[in-house]
Amino acid sequence: MLAELRGLQEECGVFGIWNHPRAAQMTYYALHSLQHRGQEGAGIAATDGKSLLIRKGQGLVAEVFNAQCMEKLQGSGAIGHVRYSIGGVNGFENVQPLLFRSQSGDIAMAHNGNITNSRVLRGALEEAGSIFQTAADAEILAHLARRGGPGAVPHQMMGALEQLEGAYAFVILTENALYAALDPYGLKPLALGKLGDGYVISSETCAFDLIGARFLRDVQPGEFLTINHQGVQSAFFAASPKRALCSMEYVYFSRPDSNLRGLNVHTARKRLGKALAREHPVGADVVTGVPDSSLSAAIGYAEATGIPYELGLIKSRYVGRTFIEPSQSLREQGVKLKLSAVQGVVEGKRVAMVDDSFVRGTTSRRITMMLKDAGATEVHVLIASPTIQYPCFYGMDILSTDELAAARHDLEELRIMIGADSLRFLSVDAMQEVFGVGLCAACFTGEYPMGGGGHSVAGL
Repeated sequence: MLAELRGLQEECGVFGIWNHPRAAQMTYYALHSLQHRGQEGAGIAATDGKSLLIRKGQGLVAEVFNAQCMEKLQGSGAIGHVRYSIGGVNGFENVQPLLFRSQSGDIAMAHNGNITNSRVLRGALEEAGSIFQTAADAEILAHLARRGGPGAVPHQMMGALEQLEGAYAFVILTENALYAALDPYGLKPLALGKLGDGYVISSETCAFDLIGARFLRDVQPGEFLTINHQGVQSAFFAASPKRALCSMEYVYFSRPDSNLRGLNVHTARKRLGKALAREHPVGADVVTGVPDSSLSAAIGYAEATGIPYELGLIKSRYVGRTFIEPSQSLREQGVKLKLSAVQGVVEGKRVAMVDDSFVRGTTSRRITMMLKDAGATEVHVLIASPTIQYPCFYGMDILSTDELAAARHDLEELRIMIGADSLRFLSVDAMQEVFGVGLCAACFTGEYPMGGGGHSVAGL
């Protein structure tokens, strides 16, 4: 479903590159491919071997960077970040990477995830004399590493990482090295690639494809990578209790051309659609998907049922993150600027509408009504994931059951609420059969990898 319509967002995307003559430019292109992971801010830090240079700002990648500022970001190493905040914490100061300067050298950090013990750590650090300038979790890591005593950066960082709880993927840049770290559960995606004589790190492999890099492997849970002119060195700061990649990376967040744990996202979503067809076949004349992340599942559903797949919904490519609403009375019309029903396809037809997930239900209701207004005789809503009934504490902006319609209503109440002729969800068992083991499904099952999940929403 359209993220800007329903508000379900992942927290961030990170990228790093080492030993490339146009490191900042490659990072700029990579951030474009990761733009879906965050649209509130973007930043790039680069090293010329002597000091770190940084450019960041609020907005989309294309809004933050121009040719003039990119020309100033010289050097063969860089990290980048696209940002989406949770907990309502925004502002320029929280845009990453964060840059820290000291007599011992510069260091820049960018982070994806949410540190669930951040409040405890911040409180202890403030009592010890630290003064925080941002609400970003990356700043916590910087303070912890600095207080870790003398030693090389890897030693300081790994000691600091051992104190963190929650989900995190970090990229860290100094004048002479690039570092990357993944939490012990592997809740966030992070991959290592090769570009010429250099190396790249990315939240998703789609960034590798754009810049011509070759995928090497996934970063392992609890792993700390040091990348410099000697190559790549791997160390582990924590053993992995169990692997628990966020299942929503497959369901919704990642781009269909990315690969996670060796499985292509588009392929995974098609399998979800086929599993949905096996569990919930409906009598329909056409199958359509909600652009963009639901299209793969819709294709899978159509293939499994033999019902023709049609382009019943069109997403506008020319509407930005916000638009001017002429009056309060037209606020409900906003969805029509971003999404339209194709009357010539759905009129007089029984429509099976496949969507990737169901959070608050408001957009499902609007789209159902849109299809019926366009002449659909029946609209059957099919969700290619289980009901989301529990909050997420690991970086997705579901912080309370109050936001989740399925936590407060039964299936029939939800169906009536959205005005559909039927409403069906994929089962947890079917989803796990598609993805295999080693996934976090806490928002569906309430079973958190770390037990109680967490309570902090300060991490950005």
